[in-house]
This record gives sequence, C-alpha cells and structure tokens, in this order.
Amino acid sequence: MTAPKRLTDRKRNAIIQAAISEFRASGFEITSMDKIAATAGVSKRTVYNHFPSKEELFAEILHQLWTSISTQAEIAYQRDQPLRQQLEKVLRAKLQLLADDNFLNLARVAIAAAIHSPERAQNMVARLGEREEGLTLWIRAALADGRLKPLDPEFAAQQIHGLLKGFAFWPQITMGQAALTADMQSQVVESAMDLFLGHYQA
Repeated sequence: MTAPKRLTDRKRNAIIQAAISEFRASGFEITSMDKIAATAGVSKRTVYNHFPSKEELFAEILHQLWTSISTQAEIAYQRDQPLRQQLEKVLRAKLQLLADDNFLNLARVAIAAAIHSPERAQNMVARLGEREEGLTLWIRAALADGRLKPLDPEFAAQQIHGLLKGFAFWPQITMGQAALTADMQSQVVESAMDLFLGHYQA
C-alpha cells in the first residue's frame, strides 16, 4: 500500500519542481499546464489530478515558500543569556535559510509573479511578512525584559532583515551572485549585531 503513495508523492513533487522551473523561465501567465506536464514527465491528466488549476499549483508553490520560512529555526528569548549570543543564533538561522537553493528558487517565482501580477501578489506579500515573525517576537521579549531601548519591534526586525538581505538575498535573486562564503556570513552577522545592539541595547 505504501509504494503507490510514494509514487504519487514523487509525481506531485516532480510537477511542483517543473512548475517552479517553468514559472521562473516564462512567468505565470505564459506557462501552460501542458508545458508543466511535459517538463515533469507526466501526463496532463496527472497534473490535473494533483492540481485542478494553474492557480492552485501556484498556490502550492507559495505554500512551500511559507512553510520553509515558518519552519526556520525559532530562537526563543532567554532572560539569562547575553543578547548578542542570542541574536547571533537568530541571524545565522536566517542566513542559512537565505542560502538554501530551494528557498531562493521559490522566492524568485513569487517575486516574478508579484512584478507581473501585482493584484495576485498582494496577499502573498502580506503572508510573507507574517512569516518573518520569529525575530519580531524575540525583539519584543527583549524589550519587555528591559534590555532594549524603546522601539517598534516590527520596524526594528525589518531593519535587521534589510541588513541581511542586502548581502544574502537580493544580490542572489536579482544578479545571480553566489551564496555568501562562511567568512562573509560572519562579517554580515557581526556588522548587523553591532549596528542593532549599538543603537537599541539598553
């Protein structure tokens, strides 16, 4: 009984990966279910058995993007630990996600859809923002513990995300640059911590 399920799962994954490839290459509007089926090596009927429409297939791709973000290691605030040590764990977990090829591929698809179909992207962008809540929660907890100066947690979290993505997301997404080396990751993390704690630490 398990073999057919595994085969079904493999076909479903092949369809999703083919869709990611085709959406990246041609965009959402131009990509057809026929092309996705051909790239996946399955019949068009199989594609429709898994995904009744192209919109639902695209929604599944976005769902995987949300999942990859939301399952990123959450670092809970600890009152008895140095802020810098905790923040470093949070930022390194974030950089690990940003360096993941599958995450970057999904993000490219989502961004391309946002550019070509802003109305389709509005809800997507809102949900992406919601998924970056881990750092906001950590900042809010440190603020409540009196270890940070008065600040807007969402604004401060966005500042840190901007510092990281300026090196480890947007150059890779828009210019095809290579992922950061370990030394460069450390430099980005240390610099971001210096700026954040230098400005906000109580």
